[in-house]
Amino acid sequence: MTTASAERHLSIDAVRGMAVLGILLMNIVGMGLPSFAYINPTYAGGSTGADFWAWAVNNVLTDGKMRALFTMLFGASTVLIAERAEHGSDLGPAVTHYRRMGWMLLFGLAHAFLFWFGDVLVVYALAGLLIFPFRKLTPRTQMVIGVTILVALLAKNVWQAQALEALHAAATAPGASADVLKAWREASIALTAPPEFKAAELAGFGGDFMSALQARATMVTLFYLVLLPTEMFPEALGQMFVGMALFRMGFFTLGWSTRAYAALIGFGYLACVPLTAWLAANIAQSNFDPLVLHEQEVWQQTTRPFIGLAHAAVLLLIVRAGALKGLVGLFSAAGRMAFSNYLVTSIITSTIFCGYGFGLYGELSRAELLWVVAGVWVFLLVWSRAWLAAFNYGPFEWAWRSLVQWKPQPMRRAPKPGVAAA
Repeated sequence: MTTASAERHLSIDAVRGMAVLGILLMNIVGMGLPSFAYINPTYAGGSTGADFWAWAVNNVLTDGKMRALFTMLFGASTVLIAERAEHGSDLGPAVTHYRRMGWMLLFGLAHAFLFWFGDVLVVYALAGLLIFPFRKLTPRTQMVIGVTILVALLAKNVWQAQALEALHAAATAPGASADVLKAWREASIALTAPPEFKAAELAGFGGDFMSALQARATMVTLFYLVLLPTEMFPEALGQMFVGMALFRMGFFTLGWSTRAYAALIGFGYLACVPLTAWLAANIAQSNFDPLVLHEQEVWQQTTRPFIGLAHAAVLLLIVRAGALKGLVGLFSAAGRMAFSNYLVTSIITSTIFCGYGFGLYGELSRAELLWVVAGVWVFLLVWSRAWLAAFNYGPFEWAWRSLVQWKPQPMRRAPKPGVAAA
């Protein structure tokens, strides 16, 4: 029987570890501040000095980029796990996959309501239900499907942004009708959250466990009814198709030439980063005008996947060169436990910020939140390495795998030859 460690790709684990850590750089804003601060820094957390630069650097280098990378890796894992199931599982690839998605959906719902309303597991589970039958298409076809979905999403969002601008112009024109003014008031709620919304979040997340649960339920309902079908699901679906294609093309397993990785790094950092920085500068120069912010954020969708993949390509070249082995090993351990680390991150941060824990919700500035990020990173890197020294799987990976197989999986690592078991 193959061991858990023997089945792994160091390169995939390392990139996944980097991605799961990087996601926290943006999630921390919604975890520690009223949620609309994620979109507009003037809403909460500060938008000047160090707080401005915390927003600007993250907006350019990590916002949406690490999530895109993490989602592509999910698509890659779909193919990888199906291939393993074809050769070494009694369940077979289809049963294994759909059981995994079913249990992930339940994990995600519990995670969203109990710890972090910005959960992505529910989205991944739903999109994962659709991508499985397409896993054996040619990489070219998978890439075309993924890019088509993402381009269609971009076109829809550009059209909506232009419609909002036209509606604003009509509402601010002399003699605007009552119907137009009403339509603009309703549409602008998505651009500028009302003050009472912030007050409700501060009271909810600053209160006891039941208050926080109710506040999360409100946000989860908003996410699932509005954002999931129109934004989150199609984006995840498109990125998963791209991830399947990239895996089959050898991107995540060091199958590309050094020159190809370098070309992607060059395009990501020398073309996409400056373009994203220019879009971010337009937002800042408008003093975070809601309409400008919305429009520029829409266009940032064009650069996010390339910047995320450029980050991955840098790490992949480091893995190929055998450099920074200590750091790569830490990232790899964190990536092997990405499911546990994603959930544990939310357990830690909800305890830090909510009123039933340390009660720091809304108390830290945007820049100060980075200290929390650093502390969580150190913990995740240290505990992942220590845990995997003794166990085959992270705790939640073990539970997920055992539920899929419907029998407990071997948790403790077998002692090395010549070492007596305790």
